[in-house]
Amino acid sequence: MRFDILTLFPEFFETPLCIGLVGKALQQGIAEVHCTNPRDFATDKHRRVDDEPYGGGVGMVLKPEPFFAAVASLPRLDPCEIILLTPQGQPLNQALLQELAQKAQLILLCGQYEGFDERIREHLATREVSLGDFVLTGGEIPAL
Repeated sequence: MRFDILTLFPEFFETPLCIGLVGKALQQGIAEVHCTNPRDFATDKHRRVDDEPYGGGVGMVLKPEPFFAAVASLPRLDPCEIILLTPQGQPLNQALLQELAQKAQLILLCGQYEGFDERIREHLATREVSLGDFVLTGGEIPAL
C-alpha cells in the first residue's frame, strides 16, 4: 500500500516512520510512505499556501492551487482515496480502517490554520476523516 502525505511539515514524519511496527512494515516493503510539501507547488516568490477565506471571516485557510498541483504530481494507483483530515470528518473506526486497507493508495491531506479552502473539499478530496472530538495542532498527527 502506498501512502502519500501532503504536509507543510514533512520533517514531522521522519522519526515516527522509522520505529515500531510502522518502521518494520516500511523496511519489509509492505507499505511505502511519501511526503510532499504543497509549498513546493506555490507559485509566488514567498511560496505561500495560505490566504484569507474567499467569503470573508477570521483566520487563514489553505489555498487550493498548491494542493491541486501537488496531488496532480503524484503517481496514481487504483483504487485510491484522497482523504481530508478534518475535525468534522467521518470518525475513524475499525470498520473504516478495514475499508481503507483495501485501497492501493491513500493520499492524506494535512490541514493547518483555520482549515482548507472549500474547493479542496469539494473538488479534490474523496472523503473526510476525523480522529475524534478533540483539538489537534494540525493534520500531521491524524496522518500518522
